[in-house]
Amino acid sequence: MSPVLSMLIAIVVLLVGFVLLIKGADIFVEGSSTIAKMLRVPPMVIGLTVVAMGTSLPELAVSITASISNSNSLAVSNVSGSNLFNLLVVLGFSALLVPLVVDKNTLKTDFPISMICALILLIFGWTGGGVERWEGGILLALFVVYIIYTVRRALKSRAENKAEEGEKKTSIVKSLIFVALGIVMIKFGGDMVVGGTITINGLDIEYGATAIARALGMSETLIGLTIVALGTSLPEFVTSIVAAKKGQVDMAVGNVIGSNIFNILLILGMAAAISPVTFITENAIDIAILVAASALVYLFAWSKEKIVRWEGALMILGYAGFMVYAIVR
Repeated sequence: MSPVLSMLIAIVVLLVGFVLLIKGADIFVEGSSTIAKMLRVPPMVIGLTVVAMGTSLPELAVSITASISNSNSLAVSNVSGSNLFNLLVVLGFSALLVPLVVDKNTLKTDFPISMICALILLIFGWTGGGVERWEGGILLALFVVYIIYTVRRALKSRAENKAEEGEKKTSIVKSLIFVALGIVMIKFGGDMVVGGTITINGLDIEYGATAIARALGMSETLIGLTIVALGTSLPEFVTSIVAAKKGQVDMAVGNVIGSNIFNILLILGMAAAISPVTFITENAIDIAILVAASALVYLFAWSKEKIVRWEGALMILGYAGFMVYAIVR
């Protein structure tokens, strides 16, 4: 196959992937916000649970696969890199679109919980050189406790709120179909954007951003640090941006905070339970940077109970600085 045709295929697949991602996120947010209204629970709670779980599927797939194949360093890098991207880039870009007002309950509980999760992971990795199976069990147990707490909060909110009069009724089944369809579109859209290799009649054909990167001479390491890291975080990125544009700020924030909690407690917990996760020095440094970045963003949110545009721009610059450090180290 000629290089020109290969590049054309890669670009077409990349564009189709972006269309699926954007439209999938639009449907996903629409279905999720409708469910929140019908169940009379805050969009923040839906963001922390349903949306966060749906957008964390790529990290779950990558980390579990890495654990089964005894490549657990990839699981740690995937989670730490994804959490940093979510925190600094996803929230940063969302704040550039519209100032992110952060719910008081999120400031008091969910945000600190996400910071504590990162700190626990750092302690596990720093003291024992990794996360053992029993420590993975602790992370999973904490995940169950967090889910129970979130569900109880949702039920309490539902009891306190009454359905809006004259509110248009939508089938719960239709809304669930929207959510499921959105997740599928986001998943396949993300796969197409990141790219890979398929074999047709004995001919290996690369597609998506990976093929374009190779054609431009990017190294394997650089591809991994940029395209793969971005690829597993694309669902959170697109979903939060769409939610922010639709005025669902609580859902945009909840998606990021919930995903970061899920990534550490559920995904790394499962990975460690399957096979002990070994930390190298770079992993510990990345988690320490995540803890520091979480504290900074929390300070931004706490100071005015919102993240404003200039703070969002500073967060994006901070992530760019981290990427430069990660590439040159």
